[in-house]
Amino acid sequence: MVYVHSRAAEERRARRRPDGRQGELYAALDLGTNNCRLLVARPTPDSFRVVDAFSRIVRLGERLEASGELSEAAMERTIEALKICAGKLRRHHIAAFRGVATEACRRAHNGAAFLSRATAETGLELEIIEPREETGLALAGCAPLLDDARRHAIMFDIGGGSTEVAWLVRDASEAWGIAAAVSLDCGVVAFAERYGGDVIDTAQYEAMVAEILGRLRGFDAAYGIARHTACDEVQMLGTSGTVTTLAGVRMNLPRYDRSRVDGSWLDFGDIVAVTRQLASLDWRGRAANPCIGRERADLVIAGCAILEAICRLWPVGRLRVADRGLREGILLGLMREAAARSHAAPA
Repeated sequence: MVYVHSRAAEERRARRRPDGRQGELYAALDLGTNNCRLLVARPTPDSFRVVDAFSRIVRLGERLEASGELSEAAMERTIEALKICAGKLRRHHIAAFRGVATEACRRAHNGAAFLSRATAETGLELEIIEPREETGLALAGCAPLLDDARRHAIMFDIGGGSTEVAWLVRDASEAWGIAAAVSLDCGVVAFAERYGGDVIDTAQYEAMVAEILGRLRGFDAAYGIARHTACDEVQMLGTSGTVTTLAGVRMNLPRYDRSRVDGSWLDFGDIVAVTRQLASLDWRGRAANPCIGRERADLVIAGCAILEAICRLWPVGRLRVADRGLREGILLGLMREAAARSHAAPA
């Protein structure tokens, strides 16, 4: 796969990214509709080792669907989180950094202006990336979890402001590539604001499922995904807070544990059972679960509805859970670029 970036963006990244050497630190920041997340890592011979991380729910896209703009309160929360990230980067003396913003900044009328303000107040330069590049970076981060025994895969990311779905195919060189992708402007924040985040009745839940099914049927028909699914040729990989949360709840973890969740499996029957259990609770009941908490209690049912629509349309039977994706893809890209420059440099 080849991604084309603007020349200006490449020049900005080159100026702030000195040649890397083994042992130097790299950082990736993902600013989404709901979360601000940072990873700092050091290369290893086959991948990288995380040395620091930060994640905070900032709800940058709060009320975006209704207003079309990022609110002042949401921007202030996000800038406070970005200041923490900037402090971590200074302390670690990062060799290369890339920060990206996704659906909230893509959709908001003031998204670009907000990023300029964030740069002025924090020193961090973030760029808005398009859905196709977002999906490609997520694939780069998640590819080790794909089973090479099947040549087709459905990969999805249920985000705060959008849901990304990709149809993946292994080519003749045995590499995974994106055959097609679709970005739905339906995410857990928007759905929760529209349908509610406390007590969700069956009619509201099914309305969310039906909306996603209606948006995905054309994508399915265009690429014959259901036909491949019926022939048991397809695997499914979910990289989102919804699937990681459901995995943690199903395991009955006393607190969320990435080491147990990442790479685990969710059977579709378990997804339905956990969803029904959570839907029977109100906000307070869901907030009491240690894998959900107060900050996600109003969003998790919306995510379950989006996930159930995907599972109904493509009944693969089970899915692989990925607590990795966009940031990991960015890190791998930065490290490959540094290694290529190092090899190209004259002795």
